[in-house]
Amino acid sequence: MPASSPAPSAEKPAGRIRQKNEQAIIAAAEVEFARHGYKGTSMNSIAQAVGLPKANLHYYFSSKQGLYIAVLNNILDQWDATFSNLTAEDDPAVALSRYIRAKIEYSRTQPLASRIFAMEVISGGQYLTAHYNQDYREWFRQRAAVFQAWIDAGKMEPVDPAHLIFLLWGSTQHYADFASQICLFTGKSSLKKADYADAADNLERIILKGLGLTPPKQG
Repeated sequence: MPASSPAPSAEKPAGRIRQKNEQAIIAAAEVEFARHGYKGTSMNSIAQAVGLPKANLHYYFSSKQGLYIAVLNNILDQWDATFSNLTAEDDPAVALSRYIRAKIEYSRTQPLASRIFAMEVISGGQYLTAHYNQDYREWFRQRAAVFQAWIDAGKMEPVDPAHLIFLLWGSTQHYADFASQICLFTGKSSLKKADYADAADNLERIILKGLGLTPPKQG
C-alpha cells in the first residue's frame, strides 16, 4: 500500500494556528485603535499587546493600514451577518427584533469595535472605501429590497427602507458609542447587562410599533 501524503494533515494545524494568531492580533489591535486612534497606534504597541515580536506581526499583516482595514472588515462582517440572510418570506417582526437584540448585544460585548467604526466614519471614512465597494452597495440594496417587499405585501407600514436601515444601525450602536453620555444622564457608573436588555426591549417596542408590527414574545 503506498504511503499517504502528509501534506493535508500538516496544512490543517498550520492553518488553524495562523487563523488563531490573526484573530489574536485583530483583537489586540482593536483595543489599541480604540484607545489611541489610527494615527496614535503603532505596530510596535500592537505587537507588545498581543505578545509577539514585531517581525512576527508583519508576517501576518505587512502594514498598520492593512491591519486597521482588517479590523474594520471584521467589525462590519460581524454586524452584517445578522442581516445577510433576510428574505421577503421572513416575518418582519421576528427578523427586526432579532437584529435589534443582536446589535445591542454587540454594543454590550464589543463596545470598542463600535467606537473604532464611529471614529473612522466621523474622520471621513478613508479606510472604509475598500469595504464599501460595489458588492457592499449591492448588499445594502438587497436588504432595502427585502424591506420594500414587506411593505408591498402589507406586512408593515410604508417607510423609506434606507432610512429604516440607518435608524437600526444608529440606534443600536448608540449604546456603545455614547455609553458615557447615557451614564451621565441616568446617574449610573456604568451600563450593566440589564441596562442593555432594557434598551433592546425599548428599541424593539419603539421601532416595531412604529412599523405597525407587534413585538414577538421573547422566550
